[in-house]
Amino acid sequence: MDIERTNIEGILIVRPKFYEDDRGYFTELYSQRGYSPLVSDKESVQFNYSHSSKNVLRGLHYQISRPQGKLVQVLKGKIFDVGVDIRKDSPTFGEHFSLVFGNEDRIQIYFPPGIAHGFCVLSEYADVTYQCTDYYYPDDEGGVLWNDPDLNIKWPIDDPLVSEKDQIFKKLSELDEKEYPIF
Repeated sequence: MDIERTNIEGILIVRPKFYEDDRGYFTELYSQRGYSPLVSDKESVQFNYSHSSKNVLRGLHYQISRPQGKLVQVLKGKIFDVGVDIRKDSPTFGEHFSLVFGNEDRIQIYFPPGIAHGFCVLSEYADVTYQCTDYYYPDDEGGVLWNDPDLNIKWPIDDPLVSEKDQIFKKLSELDEKEYPIF
């Protein structure tokens, strides 16, 4: 596998090896032996799958006292994927990484704990998986407003479909100290 670093420490673009012939192709989506410690030294404990229609925007989500690392992959479709660094002591605090990618790109993105994650769907629909390094705890969820002007994220859709919950998150500058991820 090839790993590419990004502008945010810990956010990685992972290019798994593909083995192709006239029948199709084969790849390992995850192998603890191959991914640890290159991607994350924590084992994935929960695998999530989302199916979303065009223009759906999910995020920006994170967990507070049990922050998750997430390995994201698009199985079908195309998304605009975003990670915002909300680690208070990070030199890139408040900065974001974004990338348009889909199943044809055959990549994965790893977002380490302390990154608020979100994406929007650019194709008719998208099937996205994410492996998490901790379990989801509904009472521990935090979020940052997806269209916080201070983040300057250039979402590539004009009229996204956003859940009520995601529309009422605070801007990053409005978060209380107890709303940041705890390490």
